[in-house]
Amino acid sequence: MTSLSKIPCSNLYGVGAQLAEKLQKLDIHSVQDLLFHLPYRYEDRTRVTPLIAVKPGNHVMVEGVVREVEVRFNRRRSLLCCLEDESGGSIVLRFFHFVKAQQDMLSRKGTRIRCFGEVRWGTSSGYEMVHPEYRQIKLHDPLPIDNHLTPIYPTTEGIHQTGFRKLTDQALALLKKSEGLEEYLPLPIRQMHALSDVTQAICYVHRPPPDASRAQLEAGLHVHQQRLAFEELLAHQLSLRKLRTNLQQNRAAALARPSLLTKKFLANLHFSLTDAQQRVAKEVSCDLTQAVPMLRLVQGDVGSGKTVVAALAALQAIENGYQVALMAPTELLSEQHLQNFKRWMEPLNIKTVLLSGNLKATERREVIESIENGEAKMVIGTHALFQKTVNFHRLALVIIDEQHRFGVHQRLSLREKGKEGNIYPHQMIMTATPIPRTLAMTAYADLDYSVIDQLPPGRKPVTTLLVSNTRRDEVVERISYACQSGQQTYWVCTLIEESEMLQCEAAEVTAERLREQLPNLNIGLVHGRLKAQEKEMIMQQFRAGALNLLVATTVIEVGVDVPNASLMVIENAERLGLAQLHQLRGRVGRGTVASHCVLMYQNPLSDLAKKRLHVMKSTQDGFVIAQEDLVLRGPGEVLGTRQAGLMQMRTANLVRDKMLLPKVQQVSEVLLENHPECIDPLIHRWIGQAQKYGEA
Repeated sequence: MTSLSKIPCSNLYGVGAQLAEKLQKLDIHSVQDLLFHLPYRYEDRTRVTPLIAVKPGNHVMVEGVVREVEVRFNRRRSLLCCLEDESGGSIVLRFFHFVKAQQDMLSRKGTRIRCFGEVRWGTSSGYEMVHPEYRQIKLHDPLPIDNHLTPIYPTTEGIHQTGFRKLTDQALALLKKSEGLEEYLPLPIRQMHALSDVTQAICYVHRPPPDASRAQLEAGLHVHQQRLAFEELLAHQLSLRKLRTNLQQNRAAALARPSLLTKKFLANLHFSLTDAQQRVAKEVSCDLTQAVPMLRLVQGDVGSGKTVVAALAALQAIENGYQVALMAPTELLSEQHLQNFKRWMEPLNIKTVLLSGNLKATERREVIESIENGEAKMVIGTHALFQKTVNFHRLALVIIDEQHRFGVHQRLSLREKGKEGNIYPHQMIMTATPIPRTLAMTAYADLDYSVIDQLPPGRKPVTTLLVSNTRRDEVVERISYACQSGQQTYWVCTLIEESEMLQCEAAEVTAERLREQLPNLNIGLVHGRLKAQEKEMIMQQFRAGALNLLVATTVIEVGVDVPNASLMVIENAERLGLAQLHQLRGRVGRGTVASHCVLMYQNPLSDLAKKRLHVMKSTQDGFVIAQEDLVLRGPGEVLGTRQAGLMQMRTANLVRDKMLLPKVQQVSEVLLENHPECIDPLIHRWIGQAQKYGEA
């Protein structure tokens, strides 16, 4: 029989061109893809609950006779339908969206219906369900009750749960007729790690029996889910290992160890490198001497000194007659890097240029020309660096800052810029988002891994305060006192709206209000809609101490370094994630004075917001914060890979399933060495079309 991976979804009943296109958005192309698109939660429709026994918050199936129907006009028009059953209980079904035919059907005397939904307490009608699923029960045609828990799937617009379940019914029927799914894990491996049969696991997870533990299934801890999670983690691990192997078959310029320029650079620094910086710099330097492209992730908390390590790597390439490209995610951060690298490189007669979207046409042409003829040795920029019009003369090293802001495609696209035959540039990737080691070894299995786990001496801890926005006047007084004492302050404005224009308007209003309240202070304003020159002028004034208070949007999140700034106020802090709050807080505490960060919030707070703010108050350890962020948000968000097609897990969870990771790495070694024929089918089964990210 034809393999299920070879049967297109269009062969299934009801799948036309439009539905096939929608399924492709979910990366579902074949019947096998459909089987490996797994439920994320379950509903119990295997029993009818008496109305007398329902409780608020429960999702239940109920059955009864319609006793009364009315259309009520309050703030919104709604159709109310009172349902009663033999237990003596009753519940109101409420519909805000309804049609006349629906109203007429429910209004017929004695109509019996079965419905499923969440029970809640209505303010005027007792227990109610809002927009439940329902079906009419005809006297001589009783409705069957499900013999399994009802799966709820991740879907996309235009594909409803009922339709998706019908598709999986067909896929499971084909699976039962076939010889089952192919096992890509050899029997000794399955026995050693107590892994169940893959076909049995898939059937169970799609249609769990009525007595299955919903709590265990929704926690992802059932033995069959763990079997599938193991295989999925293994597929991702192997795909990244494969990517690394493919990349390492390429060659790179072997860059001799640094000498005179590096010594001059270190002598010009006004500080000594920490032991951690020296260790990581040596690891990077050793990689650069190899004729194989370096692929190294350099991780360090806010303020640990990653940029200096990047500068040392850049000098090693430049001393060997090559160019270096440093890509940053924002204009502001790229401008900050330009200042640092110019300050370091110009005394060494190394030309440093910036290529960004804000350059005028004439300036842009000049910069592109200096890159192409090799005059510019150190090239800094944003996404503009990998545009088609940009050609490097001799690019030997690519440095990516804040990796989680870029997709894998973008990283690989910039790498292609330095390609000459099969000679590729070395890559150094930096992130200030601390990633737990087990996660990094899985998510970045294509990279070597270094950690700058030490802050420079003299860095003061930042005291974090949680303050309700009802105490705003007290916060303004605190700013006044701090600035009169010679310190400087940030006031960060945040908005839920994604509109940059609205965020900028909010920042402008805040700055104006603070100018009225603090007339003796010099107050500046920075936001994303300012031109690069305006932003830089204001930042320069703040750095020079000409401004006491800087009002800003989150554009100051990374890279901004003003040692005299010792107080930060983050307005509506509950709207930001942990990583962003941690980055913002890292802008203070860079000098010798005790620093404070005020997280001003607006009630009522969600449970998630309360947890985030508590984490920020209780620790400054970036690794602790990252671990909590993983638990609260999930690895796809933390790693910034949602847009890249990488680590999009169907059933595995890198936090929940971290105990599986050592076994996964062990099995990946066994397959690579002894069963290479299993690797591609395994990757295709779980990652499918998304594996193409490695071919960018």
